Amino acid sequence: MKLDPVSLKLFVAVVEEQGIGKAAEREHIAGAAISKRITELEGILRTQLLTRSYKGVEPTAAGIALLRLARQALHSLDEIHTQMLDYAGGTRGQVRLFANISAITQFLPADLATFAEEYPQIQLNLEERNSAVTTKAVAENAADVGIYTRQPHGDNVETLPYEEDELAVVLRRDHPLAARKSLQLTDLLDWDFVGLRTGSAINSQLTEAAVRTGRTVRLRVQVTGYDALCLMVSAGLGIAIAPHNIARLFVKRLNICEVKLDEPWARRELCICVPNGPRPVASSLLVQHLQKCASERKP
Repeated sequence: MKLDPVSLKLFVAVVEEQGIGKAAEREHIAGAAISKRITELEGILRTQLLTRSYKGVEPTAAGIALLRLARQALHSLDEIHTQMLDYAGGTRGQVRLFANISAITQFLPADLATFAEEYPQIQLNLEERNSAVTTKAVAENAADVGIYTRQPHGDNVETLPYEEDELAVVLRRDHPLAARKSLQLTDLLDWDFVGLRTGSAINSQLTEAAVRTGRTVRLRVQVTGYDALCLMVSAGLGIAIAPHNIARLFVKRLNICEVKLDEPWARRELCICVPNGPRPVASSLLVQHLQKCASERKP
């Protein structure tokens, strides 16, 4: 026979109550049933655990050792039960989140910080991926939640609203176009560009818009982040397109300025995507939190 938690629990009750009768009342079980459990327990462990005296029941040296071990074991079992309930309720778990650089740099730091504060037992694994890779990863269950710039895709995912951003033109302050109040794409295509890496949503938008005018984009330098993009513009390597919320942070520190991009595609939607069908509670909690944060930012 193997040890079972019920017998250990009854043994602890007998020792703590110093008698089988009181333990039976506490545990709502017949005293004879407890006596049988204790006898079986002593048989399994091949040692006497209790002695009877005029004061009641007292543990032997072995019983004292078992009392400590039994309490530890029962506490561990309770902890297992509690943690599993946390997983079932979504307050504990793991979420694999893929997001593009625009979402990561503009909105996710604050949103994920408040989520982590509210759900400290949910682990967030955030990876930066471009929009096309993000939707594909969610469709293939390589990610639980994705955030991407809305664009046509054939991936089988559920799409939910999240945020909006607006693109601006980033130029050196001494650039001939820097004094303009707004610029259209046709004003920009004679100049070299600093762009993000291949596959980024902005690169795709810019290239497609240029093709519609019968022109091409002259990409002189490609970088992996908006900080590097603004530094390259400041160094005179070209002009760039970047979200207004990000560009304005670097305008204060670098030799650059931003000008409104007067194009219909300059206003963009950032969407949340999740797999179709049921999803883990932790993922649903994250999606609800992200949408709540976005709603609170709206005027």
